[in-house]
Amino acid sequence: MLNRRTLILAGGALLLPAILRVPAFAQGAGEIGTAARPLRVGVTSGVHAQVLEVVRDVLAKQGFVLKITEFSDFIQPNAALAAGEIDVNTYQHQPFLDAQKAQRGYDFVPVGKTMLTVMGVFSKKHKALADLPNGARVAIPNDPTNGGRALLLLAKAGVIELKSGADYRATVADITGNPKRVRIVELEAASIARSLDDVDAAAITGNYAVPAGLNPLKEGLAIEGTDSAYTVLVVTRRGDEGKPWAQTLARAYADPAVKDFVEKTFGGAVIVGA
Repeated sequence: MLNRRTLILAGGALLLPAILRVPAFAQGAGEIGTAARPLRVGVTSGVHAQVLEVVRDVLAKQGFVLKITEFSDFIQPNAALAAGEIDVNTYQHQPFLDAQKAQRGYDFVPVGKTMLTVMGVFSKKHKALADLPNGARVAIPNDPTNGGRALLLLAKAGVIELKSGADYRATVADITGNPKRVRIVELEAASIARSLDDVDAAAITGNYAVPAGLNPLKEGLAIEGTDSAYTVLVVTRRGDEGKPWAQTLARAYADPAVKDFVEKTFGGAVIVGA
């Protein structure tokens, strides 16, 4: 859902007839990226929002204005983009975008890559995945793409085996080998870090691991490499991907100030331009 800062505005927009729910720039409100008509960007709370705030400051020095709307789940930023309540969002990777387009019929297009929030497998009970006992409980995200992502990571680490050709769409039904008979526990991605005491191990994406004080590079028992397919994208409605304002936002993630902030703040758990 929308956070408190945007709930009233977005709630009002949702009450408008569908014919009126069109982007402000289609109503002749002026050039996007100005004080009169800021570029409206949707983002999930936490790491993605923190980095976007630095991007906003970088662009402000160039006279380009962003208005940031934070969301607390993975579904609403795309719903808001489809409804014209925001112009662009930056929080999802290609597998998630593909799944959303297939499930919900969105006609969205990626503009450019931003950063990778590294997924790691963490445990408060064991120092290595080899130490997992028989019947260990291992938590993974319950959304289809990140769940498959976690299963691939567990397979790469030798905890389970997946059927040949399995990719990010893998589910527990694709597990073909499970020597320790681990029990896969599917939880909402945002809640897994808080549930780490209750399981033997858990696969957690960097955007949730970092706020919980977990660093995949330092504490992860298994981590993704930089060849991951899960780099976050800047996403627009089809037809807007070539607009100057979309390109301006995407390019800003490569600014040295953004890279410096990410390296100093997240210590390798977040990689810009991966």
